Amino acid sequence: MRSDRTTRRAALALAAGLSLVAALPALAQDGAKKIRIGVIGAGNIGGTIGTLWVKDGHEVMFASRHPEALATMVSELGPKAKAGTPEEAIAFGDAVFIAVPYKAYPDLAKEIGPSLKGKIVLDAGNATQKRDGALYDEVQASGIGAISAKYFPGAKLVRAFNAANYKVFAKEGAEGGKARAGGRMAIPIAGDDPEALKVAEGLVRDAGFDPVVVGPLKDADKFAMGSPGFGHDVTAPELREKLGLAK
Repeated sequence: MRSDRTTRRAALALAAGLSLVAALPALAQDGAKKIRIGVIGAGNIGGTIGTLWVKDGHEVMFASRHPEALATMVSELGPKAKAGTPEEAIAFGDAVFIAVPYKAYPDLAKEIGPSLKGKIVLDAGNATQKRDGALYDEVQASGIGAISAKYFPGAKLVRAFNAANYKVFAKEGAEGGKARAGGRMAIPIAGDDPEALKVAEGLVRDAGFDPVVVGPLKDADKFAMGSPGFGHDVTAPELREKLGLAK
């Protein structure tokens, strides 16, 4: 009897092992799977990064209050690019990329804030004194990560693609990054949600850059506009050194 039980256990273990082996290719495919992305704001940053994602194979919906104005852009990008309203882009996307002037955040929060609860949201906005006034003062007092989280409560927020000019992203992303001597440009990111950080890391890579996780959302101040960590076109090891991060 013991021999029979041992044989049955061995057979079950073998079957489980074979099932796991069979599942490995599927898991690998899932890891490389492209996702849908809603881009709120199709201007310099949103248009540039969204285009890099389209070229990498992601489906991207660029959002505007007047989506018909984006018809030429999405037509040129091909079938993986779409245009819609912000509400449609949020519903469409597995992740959402916010790339609008920071002064728009309070009104945007009223319009789409509730729809972003539970969503992975990459936030590229920067607050400037001349343009944003009291909102800039709020950011200086509490930190940009905290203020973005205040306006989009419940979103799985990751600060990303805010630390350089869009022209640098256009030059260094995708094919430009592959041809770059010494390694691809590093993109600092910060967030509190582990799942959102993993997705953001993947999207940074897919756009042609190397992600550097700086820390939780509060650490977004380390690469906010005006900080010592802002505006560096350097590799990941170089950025970690500049920010004092462990290698």
